[in-house]
Amino acid sequence: MANTASMSQSIAGRYAQAVFDIARDEGGIDRIASELDQLQGALDDSAELRGLIGSPLFSRDDQKKAIGALAVKMGLGATLANTLQLMASNRRLFVLPALIGQLRALIADHRGEITADVTSAVALSDAQKKKLTETLAKKSGKTVKLNTRVDEALIGGMIVKLGSQMIDSSVRSKLASLQNAMKEVG
Repeated sequence: MANTASMSQSIAGRYAQAVFDIARDEGGIDRIASELDQLQGALDDSAELRGLIGSPLFSRDDQKKAIGALAVKMGLGATLANTLQLMASNRRLFVLPALIGQLRALIADHRGEITADVTSAVALSDAQKKKLTETLAKKSGKTVKLNTRVDEALIGGMIVKLGSQMIDSSVRSKLASLQNAMKEVG
């Protein structure tokens, strides 16, 4: 399974790099970023679309027709629409979610942005988000975007993932550490 995931990432990476290079050369980075948001929204909202890209039961022609119609309906630019058509022709639509993620990462890097995934026990206020964003921006030297979510199982505190670094200041992890320390004593 890990080999399949790594192969999908590799395939998606090649498509993402090609789309990014074309968009950068044409000055269309902002347009591609907007189109990726639309495409991700469509994937999130439509079980039929997820089925289309993931099922081997649909023929190449069926996938090409459906993805072409979707591109027209969404008003996607030629770069992304043609890439989706090529992916359908090559039976590679299954890597679309990975393509979106990798293309977003390339765009963010180009813009000097980094995304921090923040999981907290309670929803963060706007002031807390602003302070956290400023602190992470100083630490990383980049513009920081926050992806926040709430997980009440943390009891208190938060977990921040910034790039490859993870800072876990949750009460749950502190209790687990204390429990492990107590096991070593007794």
